[in-house]
Amino acid sequence: MKKENRINHYIDLHAHLDGCISVEIAKKLAALQQITLPAKTDKELTALLSVPDSCQDLNDFLKCFELPLSLLQTEKALEDAVYLVLSEMHKDGVIYAELRFAPQLHTQKGMTQENAVQSAMRGLIKSPIPGNLILCCMRGESNQQDNLKTLELARKYLVEDGGVVAVDLAGAEALFPTEDYEDLFAKAKEDEIPFTIHAGEAGDADDVRAAVRMGATRIGHGVRIAGNEEVIQLVKDAGIFLEMCPTSNRQTKAVADMSSYPLKTFLERGLKVTLNTDDPAIERTSLSREFKYMESLTGITKEQQKQLILNSVEAAFTSADRKKELRKQLFSETYEKK
Repeated sequence: MKKENRINHYIDLHAHLDGCISVEIAKKLAALQQITLPAKTDKELTALLSVPDSCQDLNDFLKCFELPLSLLQTEKALEDAVYLVLSEMHKDGVIYAELRFAPQLHTQKGMTQENAVQSAMRGLIKSPIPGNLILCCMRGESNQQDNLKTLELARKYLVEDGGVVAVDLAGAEALFPTEDYEDLFAKAKEDEIPFTIHAGEAGDADDVRAAVRMGATRIGHGVRIAGNEEVIQLVKDAGIFLEMCPTSNRQTKAVADMSSYPLKTFLERGLKVTLNTDDPAIERTSLSREFKYMESLTGITKEQQKQLILNSVEAAFTSADRKKELRKQLFSETYEKK
């Protein structure tokens, strides 16, 4: 009888809070705030909260955030949302998650960016699984001061575990190139704030090159470095972690032909790949489904799935003690192979 490790749990490093607002969570948040939802049935609400089959690109995809964002404009709603999202993830087998959100998008009803950060932190405390927060700066034309405020709050509340652990750059990559935010992330680097950057999703390999040059230790998506040997080698040599999100990439048309989705190839080339959901409610997915999707689509083995999760532990913006605990929890259970 041979004992083998079996993966029973998952880690999600790339999940947007507003993209995690499921039908059930939306109804709870609406009831809390006495908001009448623009749908009479769960089916209608699902259609409003998730991406349509007609989605053409990332810009089209981003339109789906309007309704969930409207439900996240008070301190109590934001606190409850963090708790409810992590609770749903827990049911799917996730044992650690990093939720990202842009505080500047939660000020429509008078909440300040700092109120938003504090509220989300309170949500973490009561959640059933450990989690951390990544604060997103946003690509845009006239939000430089908002982004600087987000950076200031990240510095103020930065911890090793149990709160704000990093910053990110999110939004319409094709319209606002990564290199335009070099000064912003030079400041993050100066302030010793860890950061990941969305790059190589709607943009191209040059965006990834810029993100690496700017000091990102992780890249959100990065899928469009496929076929660019120079940038692939750059990412590999720098030890950059890729936060890959397959269903999202299919729906936003980040990858034209999913039969050639490069996750397995990247793994075999020695790149540090992680597997994540991105926006599970909008995409109608979960992390366990993403693993099954990659198994059926690319044929990744159980050992490769284990490597993906080990990569996530290594990449996590958290403490060494937390990582040790996660490894123990992930691979302590065994089964007997006959």
